[in-house]
Amino acid sequence: MTDPSEFKRGMRRLASGVSVITTIEDGQPHGFAATAVTSVAAEPRPTLLICVNRQVSCHDVIGRAGLFCVNLLAEDDMETAQLFSGSEHRHRRFAETAWRPLSTGAPALAGALASFDCTIAEAVPVQSHTVFIATVVDIAMRSDEARPLLYAGGRFDALRSAVAPA
Repeated sequence: MTDPSEFKRGMRRLASGVSVITTIEDGQPHGFAATAVTSVAAEPRPTLLICVNRQVSCHDVIGRAGLFCVNLLAEDDMETAQLFSGSEHRHRRFAETAWRPLSTGAPALAGALASFDCTIAEAVPVQSHTVFIATVVDIAMRSDEARPLLYAGGRFDALRSAVAPA
């Protein structure tokens, strides 16, 4: 059997885009930083999935609300990513960033590379996590072509061009 700590070490070598997943319950916004976001299908209905650890404070709220918004972060959103990572900044998260609701009412980050407003179609428990499969009902996108914020090796980073200037 594979050692879980060795698995985690190996997965830290996989660079992933950084998102802030948000939801709303009783008028109160909730959110956390995540890297486990994947496109599932574009047709017949745009669908994506998120994987959420059951110990994350938003896990149960997402399930009860039945909706969430995936906000893809740009390299200039590193401070936002840090605010939504861990629990020490929870009280400042929504006060220090600009938000607007899309169709479901879940907070969409103003200036996110893209915000995917979703309703949950299915929730699949898998060991310590739940895979939420969702239908995208609305999308907002940033107008410029900013680079995505990445997470690899246990830290945030920016995408570098693979081609050296001539």
